[in-house]
Amino acid sequence: MQAQSFTHDEPASVCDRIDEYNGLFSVALGVFRQCRDSLPPASARYTRFTLNPATKRATYGAKMLSEADFLTVVRLRPLVSIDLIVTDGNPRILVGHRRNRPAQGTWFVPGGRIAKNESLDAAFRRIASNELGVASMERSAARFFGVYEHLYDDNFAGAEGFGTHYVVLAYAMTLSGTVPIGRFDQHSEYQWLLPDELLARDDVHENTKAYFR
Repeated sequence: MQAQSFTHDEPASVCDRIDEYNGLFSVALGVFRQCRDSLPPASARYTRFTLNPATKRATYGAKMLSEADFLTVVRLRPLVSIDLIVTDGNPRILVGHRRNRPAQGTWFVPGGRIAKNESLDAAFRRIASNELGVASMERSAARFFGVYEHLYDDNFAGAEGFGTHYVVLAYAMTLSGTVPIGRFDQHSEYQWLLPDELLARDDVHENTKAYFR
């Protein structure tokens, strides 16, 4: 079989255009290299975006809002909080007499809201410390009890015209009834109640009773 040869004759105008494009590409490549060579080293270029550990904690750590900002959030958005359903194994439930709005003056399980940029684990430790006076309690040691919704007619500031909406993550745990428990800046007093007692009392808030129905 005779081999076949092929020739491809391009029109002169096309070849000229290819040469033109090649020339433009060479010019662009030269400009790029000049710009690249004029830049400072990468470490110097990006130093301004590097945060030291202290700044990272301040920037990305838990942030508690001012009272005015928090009131705006309460007016416009639901809050996310953690409730602690604490039993002593008998099984009595720990409740505290609330000093603050909402639900002021009622018996309620301990709990608190999650702060901006605060992880669930960090929030759990802080709330357990603030509400129970128990340090270094880990969320992994508690049992997730469920998600609940709490709606109140009032708010922490007593401002008129709007209430408070909580989405609550409830966690159950057992602590010895002999362990000193309580932070009296949050609750005026604490007591252990059996479930039937808790449900029968008018001064226990309905949102606390809902955990045992």
